[in-house]
Amino acid sequence: MRLRLLIRRLTVSAPRMAVRSAMPWPLRWLGLAVVFGFCAALGLWAFEFGKDIAGLESGSPEELQQARAELAALQAELVTIKTARDQAQSIANTVDTLLTTEKVAQETLLAQNKQLQAENRSLRDDLGFFETLIPASGGGGIAIRGLQAEVCNGREIKWQVLVMQASKNAPEFSGQLALSFSGVLNGKSWLATLPGGVQAFKLKQYGRMEGVFELPAQVVVKGLSARVLEGSVVKSVQSIKL
Repeated sequence: MRLRLLIRRLTVSAPRMAVRSAMPWPLRWLGLAVVFGFCAALGLWAFEFGKDIAGLESGSPEELQQARAELAALQAELVTIKTARDQAQSIANTVDTLLTTEKVAQETLLAQNKQLQAENRSLRDDLGFFETLIPASGGGGIAIRGLQAEVCNGREIKWQVLVMQASKNAPEFSGQLALSFSGVLNGKSWLATLPGGVQAFKLKQYGRMEGVFELPAQVVVKGLSARVLEGSVVKSVQSIKL
C-alpha cells in the first residue's frame, strides 16, 4: 500500500502543487510591532484605571506621607493607651491588696477591742467586789481576804493570795508575804517555804499575788499557810487545807 502511494506521487497522476507569493518580512515585523504596541497601550490603560479605582494617584506622595505619619501617631497613641491601662490595672491591684489588708487589720482590731472590753468588764467586776469588802470608815488595817491553792498533776501547787487594806484612802503599804506548805514525806511531817523566801509587795487598796510551787517527789501536801509581815511584825495570817 505504501509502495503504490509512493509510485503515484512520482508519476503524472500525482496531486497538483499550488505556488503562492509570501508576505515580505518587513511587513510581518511591522504588523507584530503594531500588535505589541496595542497590547502595551491596553495594559497601561488598565494600570491607570486600577489606580483610579483604588484611589492612588501618581501625583500624591504628600498625602501618602501624611497618611503614614497619622498611622505612626495612632500606633504611638495606642501604645500610650496600653501603658496607661497597665498602670491603672496595677494601681487597681494595689488598691485591692490594701483594702484586703485594711479589712484584715480592722477585723483584728475589732477582735482585740472585744477582748479588751471583756477584760475591762472583768476588772470592773473585780474592783466592785473588792470595794464591797472595804469598810466605809477606817479601822482594821491590812488583812488577807483570799487564799487559794490547787494541786496540779501531784507535782506542783498553784497558789493565789488577795491582800487588802480594810480602809479607804489608806496610805501605801509595804510588806512581805510568807508562805509555808505542810504535808507528809515518807511517813514524816514535811514543811517547806517559797524557794526565794518571803515575797515583798506594795499596795494601796488591794493586791493579788500568785505563783507556782514545785513539790518534791513522794510528798503528800496537806495544807498551806500565808502570813503578811511588816518588818518582823505579823499583820495577818490565814491557812487552808488541801
